[in-house]
Amino acid sequence: MRDEQKLIEVFKKYKPEIVFHLAAQPLVRRSYIFPKETYEINIIGTVNILDIAKNIDSIKAVVVITTDKCYENKEWIYGYRETDPIGGFDPYSSSKGCVELIVSSYRNSFYNEKGIALSSVRAGNVIGGGDWAEDRLIPDFVRAVSQNKPVIVRNPLAIRPWQYVLEPLSGYLWLGALMLEDKEKYSSSWNFGPNDTDVLNVSEILNLAIKNWGKGNIELDRNSQLHEANF
Repeated sequence: MRDEQKLIEVFKKYKPEIVFHLAAQPLVRRSYIFPKETYEINIIGTVNILDIAKNIDSIKAVVVITTDKCYENKEWIYGYRETDPIGGFDPYSSSKGCVELIVSSYRNSFYNEKGIALSSVRAGNVIGGGDWAEDRLIPDFVRAVSQNKPVIVRNPLAIRPWQYVLEPLSGYLWLGALMLEDKEKYSSSWNFGPNDTDVLNVSEILNLAIKNWGKGNIELDRNSQLHEANF
């Protein structure tokens, strides 16, 4: 993402019509350890994509995937709206807030004039096959139970909007298609979230996992000092 020349070569080779930008440093705790890397990948990487894409003739639409963590977290009980203030406490969240501002600026400054649709999409706490990153609840659970170890949890009462990976992905694809049909209507920011009944805390999710696996137990990590959102 930080190699501008390599990105130019990829764009010229494949001549895409729609670009889905999902590449990121997506881990909150890693962002505390490597903040500069997180900002470089998430911010400069996005700038590289948008700056190159606006000059590629084949491109009709760009969808930039950010996160629900881009909002200024108020710890309130209802879902955030696309018009709510952008923020971010930790480096990861704030980097994605910056990406949202960059997308808005490029849309207004360049993409609207060139007739290219540009949107940002915000989802959070996606679970499903293929994700084996550290600090992911289900992968951490599977690794621990497979080794007959307890699942180490930082905040069992933290509440998140869990959704299965194919839900937001199908939404991104539909949005990309709709952007080709009506760029003015769909070039905007969009939240992709689950039903209210799927908003559960970490402990509830793990208890469901333990029930379905048939074994497993939870152990609280009392050494974690990093700030994370509760709701």
